[in-house]
Order: sequence, then C-alpha cells, then structure tokens
Amino acid sequence: MLTLDQVRQQRRRRPPPSLKQQYQEYVLQRIEGFKNSIPRGDLLKLGDEAVAELHAATEGQFLLTEVLMLDCVDRLITRRLALKSYRRWREHFLRLRKAQREPNHWGLDPGHIIEALLPRIEPGDHVLVLGGGAEGAAYLMAAHDAVVTFVAGDLGAVERVESRMTSEGLGSQFLAWVAQLGHWFPELEAPLCIAVIDAGILVDLDPPDRERLTNSLQDQTEPGGVHLVLPGHPNLAPEAVLPFYPEWEREPLPQGKRRSRRSPGIALTKPLCQLDTPQNVSEAHARRTSRS
Repeated sequence: MLTLDQVRQQRRRRPPPSLKQQYQEYVLQRIEGFKNSIPRGDLLKLGDEAVAELHAATEGQFLLTEVLMLDCVDRLITRRLALKSYRRWREHFLRLRKAQREPNHWGLDPGHIIEALLPRIEPGDHVLVLGGGAEGAAYLMAAHDAVVTFVAGDLGAVERVESRMTSEGLGSQFLAWVAQLGHWFPELEAPLCIAVIDAGILVDLDPPDRERLTNSLQDQTEPGGVHLVLPGHPNLAPEAVLPFYPEWEREPLPQGKRRSRRSPGIALTKPLCQLDTPQNVSEAHARRTSRS
C-alpha cells in the first residue's frame, strides 16, 4: 500500500498484473467451474473422449500420462464452452475493469470516502472487509487488484458476495469466511494493508469483545495501514471506535455530498514506526493474553 507521499510522487512499488496471466486465470476458472457443475459420470465420459483423441493423435507412440490426459480434458472443455480468444477477452476485460473501478458500478454513492484510498492500493495488497454492509468496498478494491478477504456473520451475505465476485471475474484473489466475531476470527495469512469495518457488526458485541476484535485487527495490520470504519447502524457511529485507537492518526477525508447528519465514516492510520518501549511491549503482551 502506498503512502500519501508516494501517491503524490507516483512512486509505484509493484507492476500491474499481466493481462496474459489474468487470461489464463479466466480460462482455468471457467474450466474448473464446468467440471464442478456436471455429474461425475459426464466427467468420466470426457476422460474417455480425451483418451481416444490422444491415441488417435499419437497413434499409440507415446505413453499416456495423467498430465497429458488432464490437459486434453481441459482442451475439450475449452472448445465446448467456446471461450473467448485472448484478443476478444482482452477487449472485453479492459472495458469491464474500467467500469468496475468506478464506485457507482457497485452502488456506492459519488464521493464515498473509500475513493480517497483507491489511489494508494497496489496489486497484491491484502484487504479485509468486515460485515455485509461493507460488501461494496470488497468488490471495488478487488477491482483495483487487491487480495480481498470478506468476513461476515451471515451465511447469506457471504454466499452473495462470493457469487458476485465470480460473476464479475474477480474471484481469483478473493476469500470469504462466515464468523461470529465475538467468538472466533479466521487467521490471516499476510499483514493487512486496509481493513474496512462495517460499524454495524460491533453493535451486538460487548465492549470487551469490541476491544479484543479491534486490537486483533490492529496487530495484524502493517505499519502505515488504514482502518476504514463505515456507518452501519443508527445506534453506533463510526467514531465510537476511536477510544480503541489511541495511537492511530485520523486521516482527513473528503466527505462528499452529505445527505444526512450521520457520519460518513472515518479512516485511521497505523503509525509507521512504534518504539518498542517496555510499556508498549507490556500492552501488546496483555492484548494477546486477553485474546487467548
């Protein structure tokens, strides 16, 4: 994730993903989706067809291996699905991705505060989105090539987001979990660059559980990372989390067109460098102990 200074200086650290690589992922996703959608008997018939085709092509001169057979099955499925050529896919993909990178494509209002973070996202940045009320942010940041993990307590919300990600071609770098946040939280594989939190998920948590959750997210966020807290419930404003972030800096963000007096959300940045004083070490240890 870029800092504000790096954005101003246009100092990118990572190149955008290769279109060729994304095309291969598109083909593989369609092939695997087809395999998962047909009965096992039909899949075995495809295997028999692949064996016959390989024998006819090689006249029995080569040893039939599992790899050759799998490759042949994939080619048969590609022909059956009539997948786009790279040139046609590229034209469609570039038009679609341009639309997907606009907030209104996902139903987000113009001037939504998440727009301020978009120029700072780099390909491969790890983003966590908590709560069904923030699902639009999950789609938008996936369209900007972030690796997105979506967590909600509602199975229906998770399935809806998974389905939309797949239909929009954004599923290759997406993972979803169903979790009761007061009791369990998935282990994340990499430090977070951005966490987007629907404040509505905190309403039903006791204050100690809210603190444990926010402390856990802070510990898993890299220095300079941002937590964006969005309004999600009329009885809990995003500013209610501020006591849990005493050392984080609140970022000034454009507020957009205000239609109500409700807070549009807040953004908090983790300090770039935190001194390992005895007090800080003791506090971090106490947080980890309280969560175990």
